[in-house]
Amino acid sequence: MSILIKNVLLNDKRTSILIEGNTIKTIATDIAVIADKIINGTNKAVFPGLVNGHTHAAMTFFRGYGDDLPLEKWLNTKIWPNERNLTDEIVYWGTKLACLEMIKTGTTAFNDMYFRYKEAARATDEMGIRGVFPQLMFDNLDPVRAKKVQSEIKIENFAGDYSDRIRFSIAPHAIYTVSGASFKWAMDFAKEHSLIMHTHLAETQIEYQNSIKNFGLSPIRYLNKLGVLRPNLVIAHCLWLDDEEIQMLADNDVKVVHNPNSNLKLASGHRFLYHEMAEKGICVGLGTDGCSSSNNLDMIEAMKIMSLLQKGWRLEPTALPAHEVLKVATENGAKLLGLNAGKIADGMLADMFLVDINTPAFTPLNNNTTSNLVYAANGSNVDTVICDGNIVMENKKVAGEEEILEKANQLVYELIKH
Repeated sequence: MSILIKNVLLNDKRTSILIEGNTIKTIATDIAVIADKIINGTNKAVFPGLVNGHTHAAMTFFRGYGDDLPLEKWLNTKIWPNERNLTDEIVYWGTKLACLEMIKTGTTAFNDMYFRYKEAARATDEMGIRGVFPQLMFDNLDPVRAKKVQSEIKIENFAGDYSDRIRFSIAPHAIYTVSGASFKWAMDFAKEHSLIMHTHLAETQIEYQNSIKNFGLSPIRYLNKLGVLRPNLVIAHCLWLDDEEIQMLADNDVKVVHNPNSNLKLASGHRFLYHEMAEKGICVGLGTDGCSSSNNLDMIEAMKIMSLLQKGWRLEPTALPAHEVLKVATENGAKLLGLNAGKIADGMLADMFLVDINTPAFTPLNNNTTSNLVYAANGSNVDTVICDGNIVMENKKVAGEEEILEKANQLVYELIKH
């Protein structure tokens, strides 16, 4: 299939974009070809598809549940007790709901961490966007359980009739739920099979203090001692660390995902050391975390919060301008997932979204659509989404969205029972 987007704003200049198959073929002011599908871009601006670097997709069903609690109490009294009620059907439809929300807000790829990954992968494949799905690991620091968990993980578990948009990872949950032996085993498994390893780390002050108490080391130093700081490691959060630990991450090409909305809502911290990491060459991506701790999956909102946070705690209005935070949410996100995406350029994957500029958020047209996207707009301004060369939303409409909303409202009562 070929798609021609005519007369669209790209980097504040009018141009046309030709997509053939799943890649961008040509970008030029005038493209004289007959395409299978023509999109009139006169009232639109186009941006690379957003990459959500850390999600718990099916936790859409926990939206608005257990709000306004600290992380440890929230997990132990609200989330983990009800996650025992998860079923394949709940994860499937919860992930479909997450994909629907992500599509409607411009996200074309996400890095997930949740249970029943095969159902999440199936749902995402059907929705037409990209996802990385983990074999999630918990052993509660019990050596016997650790051996059992390890024995159950095999590369053939990831086999299935999936498109190339679906990939898999391994995800030891956190240092307070997974033993050091399992972390080392997981990294060996990930290296052997060329997988991403995805974990939470240095998220809260309590985690930091407990790490020193239990292991004699801070969280990052602990993983460094275990030998699992590697280029294929993607760490969510990384709020509680120092300059020496940043150098450890840089030396090992570890990728980091900032989740500002979740960090603020759970009061995990606000001083994310973005510039310190970026200056050392660390690839920093952006995520929303799950809907239970961020309440939405709107990466446009997350970009604004990340930028404003950097300005606020540094008392520096020039910190993290709009064009740079857009790069974090697109190009950096694609890099941490190993995707040839994140830019609108010849030969790149055709993952992009179009916003309606005939709206208050983009009016007047002042040759700064990126600034308006980050600081004035939100996900509701997204009009059209293309992923892998296919249109997954047009005129704000996603196929099957009514059924997804209806099923979610039905199934939530099977999940949350107290």
